[in-house]
Amino acid sequence: DSRAMVSLNVAQLLPALNGGGVERGTLEVARELVRRGHRSVVIAAGGRLAPKLFSEGSEHLAWPLGIKSPLTLHWIWPLRRWLTEQHIDILHARSRLPAWIGWLAWRGMDPATRPRFVTTVHGLYSVSCYSAIMTRGEQVIAVSKTAREHLQRHYPELPTDRIQVIPRGVDPVEFPYAYQPSPEWLAEWHRHHPQLQGVPVLTLPGRLSRLKGHEDFIELIARLRAQGLPVRGLIVGGVEPRRQRYADSLRSKVRAQGLDDIILFTGHRSDMREIFAISTLVFSLSAQPESFGRTVLEALSLGTPVVGYDHGGVAEILAQMYPAGRIPTGDLKLLAARVIELLNAAPRVSPEPRFPLQRMLDETLTLYEMMHQAPR
Repeated sequence: DSRAMVSLNVAQLLPALNGGGVERGTLEVARELVRRGHRSVVIAAGGRLAPKLFSEGSEHLAWPLGIKSPLTLHWIWPLRRWLTEQHIDILHARSRLPAWIGWLAWRGMDPATRPRFVTTVHGLYSVSCYSAIMTRGEQVIAVSKTAREHLQRHYPELPTDRIQVIPRGVDPVEFPYAYQPSPEWLAEWHRHHPQLQGVPVLTLPGRLSRLKGHEDFIELIARLRAQGLPVRGLIVGGVEPRRQRYADSLRSKVRAQGLDDIILFTGHRSDMREIFAISTLVFSLSAQPESFGRTVLEALSLGTPVVGYDHGGVAEILAQMYPAGRIPTGDLKLLAARVIELLNAAPRVSPEPRFPLQRMLDETLTLYEMMHQAPR
């Protein structure tokens, strides 16, 4: 690629390499760096995405920088030494505790030769001194306009020109419009879930944690069934170790409403593309605004309509890609009415990719190159 004039050494910091939006974004940038002839290192505890990182040509330092313990501070000195020895050009922190370790290591280095320091604000973090570390980047990437507004409102001392909005993106090759799962996948799916054949399937993705809107979703299905609609609900997401009681309470709620065979809990799945493709509608019902809304974008990229509460990053995506899916937050009556309208005649999702992954990668790497060349 002709763009790789200067070869950069880039290190990204995050807690671990399990699945999740932050991790996926890190891997996407890592892969693009390698493709363009740069050196890519990810510093994070291991996890199920580590083999993929290796196979795509990046290096991995398995340092646990995300463990909330005073012992984690011991990593400041090895990190500082490593950054110096390896002549790292860009240090990119994507999470709060690793950002603290990175910043404390970086601050003690020679300002003339140390790497340029970038942070990405992936979430609408609680406002605190702890969270303020994400504003310490020489450049601060916000994953949406929502994330930028959050920074401007709560950290007015952060100059606006240091914030760059680079929305997350989705790869149209991975989530192609009008995608159909393979016959093998469908046969297996219907063998496990025969009750989902020939009926509208309403899907709520997201781990089973309190603010993701599961109660609203269960209530929605109950209302639609009460009106005689033959819908089925699909709750797709794993239980977090400390959230088992919450998961149990959701199941009892489903049982109490007599919806045991109507709402299915699938647990964690790695075939989200197939599940979105067979869904009639996909939902995003978080009580609190999300910074972006990757699942919303993935479902819409496939051409599956999405209904979501009209706030945060989800509102930004729906406004551009599927305005018919926007519902005022928490308005269950309107939610049920809109779903009935969409089941009768849903407007088509536009096939035009509005948030292409390549744009996110180009903008991120352009920022790295600009920072590397900028006077100190």
